[in-house]
Amino acid sequence: MGTRWSALFFAPPAIDIVRVQSALQRAVDEVDAQMSTWSSDSDLMRMNAAPVGLSVLVPHHLARVLSLGLAIGRASGGAFDIGQGDAVQAWGFGPDEADVTRIRLAMAAPRRPAHELLEVTGPLVRKLGPITLDLNGIAKGYGVDRLSEALRSHDIAAGLVGIDGELHAFGLRPDGEAWTVAIEAPDPDQRAPHSILSLHDAAIATSGDYRHWVTVGDRRLSHTMDPRRGAPVLSAPASVTVMGPNCAEADAWATALMVIGPDAGQALAAQYGLKALFLMRDAAGGVRTIEMGDI
Repeated sequence: MGTRWSALFFAPPAIDIVRVQSALQRAVDEVDAQMSTWSSDSDLMRMNAAPVGLSVLVPHHLARVLSLGLAIGRASGGAFDIGQGDAVQAWGFGPDEADVTRIRLAMAAPRRPAHELLEVTGPLVRKLGPITLDLNGIAKGYGVDRLSEALRSHDIAAGLVGIDGELHAFGLRPDGEAWTVAIEAPDPDQRAPHSILSLHDAAIATSGDYRHWVTVGDRRLSHTMDPRRGAPVLSAPASVTVMGPNCAEADAWATALMVIGPDAGQALAAQYGLKALFLMRDAAGGVRTIEMGDI
């Protein structure tokens, strides 16, 4: 997935660390092989190449993530949309450089949400209309969940796992304390904590505008796509962090709330019991905090 994974855990001295590490690597390799947009032979790209109307048999984990993505797409009113692959690629957030012609096509194309264009029935997936799938807003979170599952399968009862800032913690440290994690300040020039929180049997995921962007004229545009426009969101929060029971859902909801913003996001957070932290830039160059659901 173009980044690194990490795992910190407590276990008996006799545990076979090499075996555990191999299981962790297999877990993320499996997600990457099924859901990557950077590899032309991934299962996701095979699905993208399939003709409309053809039922395609896909692996279990890919089917699971597609189903979850469609469910959150529906629940968010289309703010989270796994059908933005054409726009993501056109704007240069995939393996290719940004392309003006493809950007114009993506912005001009009629856009229907993925939950209207994709059908998932068990392991069978069928496109009901033209759509290019992209799971970058949920696959890393799901990879984090798979890391947690890999540790638990080795009878490890306490751990903190992460991929590129998406984190899942389970159990307590030997001192009985929860895991301490930082929410990053939205600063593109350095890495520094904005706030600290305790994480216990929960996951957090952050979407922001300060790590991946394109510059158009004198404006910096985030990698988060506005599904209505086929283009990066305008006037987005600096970042949104969501806490939830698993990292895949937190990852997807963080993206959805980046698109929606804090005003509409407040009603959505209340409706679905979401815990979220918005970091908003002010006119003076500072950052203000909007908290929802007692994160």
